[in-house]
Amino acid sequence: MDFQRLYQQLLQLDQRSYKAYKQIAGVYQFAGFQLSIDYVQGDPFASPSRLRVQIPQTGSQETDSGIQSSPEELYRSHSREVALRDYLTRQFAQVAAEVRGRRGSGNSGLIAIAPTSQQILERTSVLITSKQLEARFVVGLPARGRTILGKQAAELLCEDLPLIVDRALNYAQLNSTALRHHVETVEDADWLRQQLAERGLVAFVANGAILPRQSGVDDRPLTQNALPFQSPASLQVSFQRPNQGEISGMGIPSGITLIVGGGYHGKSTLLKAIALGIYNHIPGDGREFVVTDPAAVKIRAEDGRSIAGVNISPFINHLPQGRSTEQFSTENASGSTSQAANIMEALEAGATVLLVDEDTSATNFMIRDRRMQALIAKSKEPITPFVDKIRQLYQDYSVSTILVMGGSGDYFDVANTVVAMTDFQPQEVTAKAKAIAQQYATDRTPEGGSQFGAIAQRIPHFSLPQERGDRPRTKVRDVDELVFGAEAIDLTAVEQIVEVNQLRAIGAALTYIQQHYLDGRYSLKTILEYVMADLQSGSPDILTAFPQGDLAMFRPDELAAVLNRMRSP
Repeated sequence: MDFQRLYQQLLQLDQRSYKAYKQIAGVYQFAGFQLSIDYVQGDPFASPSRLRVQIPQTGSQETDSGIQSSPEELYRSHSREVALRDYLTRQFAQVAAEVRGRRGSGNSGLIAIAPTSQQILERTSVLITSKQLEARFVVGLPARGRTILGKQAAELLCEDLPLIVDRALNYAQLNSTALRHHVETVEDADWLRQQLAERGLVAFVANGAILPRQSGVDDRPLTQNALPFQSPASLQVSFQRPNQGEISGMGIPSGITLIVGGGYHGKSTLLKAIALGIYNHIPGDGREFVVTDPAAVKIRAEDGRSIAGVNISPFINHLPQGRSTEQFSTENASGSTSQAANIMEALEAGATVLLVDEDTSATNFMIRDRRMQALIAKSKEPITPFVDKIRQLYQDYSVSTILVMGGSGDYFDVANTVVAMTDFQPQEVTAKAKAIAQQYATDRTPEGGSQFGAIAQRIPHFSLPQERGDRPRTKVRDVDELVFGAEAIDLTAVEQIVEVNQLRAIGAALTYIQQHYLDGRYSLKTILEYVMADLQSGSPDILTAFPQGDLAMFRPDELAAVLNRMRSP
């Protein structure tokens, strides 16, 4: 079918019941691109219809319609390809918002693509190969009440959509300088992240970075009174980036790093930037060259969460009534047991760096000072505090820790590096902290033993819920809750999920795991490895029954976090 036939068909549907829109599902040829209408909504207030456009790649040549392909050099590597796809997704969203007109009730008149954030992720919204470019988006087909507005629908799909395609996906219409900068920024950041291990680092914060954000709910950079980051000379390292040349900044070495300082001086802000350094950021974000070990995991206490069969014995070695801590389970964890479980689960999933902020930690899990040791004998205290396990964790498993600590100097004894934040600027104070630790000895008795303890590999034995055949209902509410079947999974404490697109993909991955790997043969770690390998060899499309444009790649760490918080038997 060609677009004229679609136009006439929509005019003929005018004033009919909304369900008649189902007739337009199919493939239509436009000038320069092909339109696929994959799913048509049955109600103007339901989830919008799903559509795709596919544009043949012609190198630097234009098609007869004037659509020019992006040069192949802009997607010659995986980093560049992800960056180009991200840029085009943002362009599509911007142009669609500018073009959109109000056409009826509900979602009528909507043309939208997957939402984006300050982070640059691998999404399914735009795909590109040497043969074609594909954009996936949603449309709210126009209606008044539940009556089709055929003329408005024809204008939407046959006039507005070609305009959006031309202005957002036609290389000739794009700002080539901004696009190239976007691509090169991502490639340089990925390159920097790959250099960390070789240089003995777990994170790098570039000089000139802007770390403060607009607010706790606005991740854009603070534009007023934000001081650019400047590394202390003793921790400064330099790199020669492939595209943008030399860059210098603070290198955080492997081992145990404390971030100390007074309240409101930027300790938690620095840690949060490091936690999100596992992702790339858009130019202008301020954190473009804050990069972190890809397997760094933010850890916190999480009162009330469920725990299933986790070995928390390295931290909690006995409980009243003889309850096991080697396969610890509860429906309502305390602060200390939840933080212990979060650490052990992260290690099981492959974390190589732990990021901990005392503000979101359980006090009795972090420290037990000399006076409390004197009052409560170790035989009466099941908790071994983190301060007594942090060094063994690094020695036994090479897992580093970056810890924000403003209330206890007992960690000076175990730290390799100490960074003090003053007015959002860092100073290295390791020597001073060590001198203080020697001058003011705590006289506390170490309680952690000589080894960290075992990191168990569990085999999941639970069954995921089944509805509507083999695909449970999945619903996402922002980034802090995933509804899977009848269960609402609280993810408020999983701080490194940054887009709803990731959570949708994780929800789809749960069903995929159920179909392929949840048979009692595979450990959780093996399941994570297999799923990520499947995604790398294929694409997130393997997770869904039909192509979706609202999925984004996730880490095994966050997939494990969701699985570990499920309460289903």
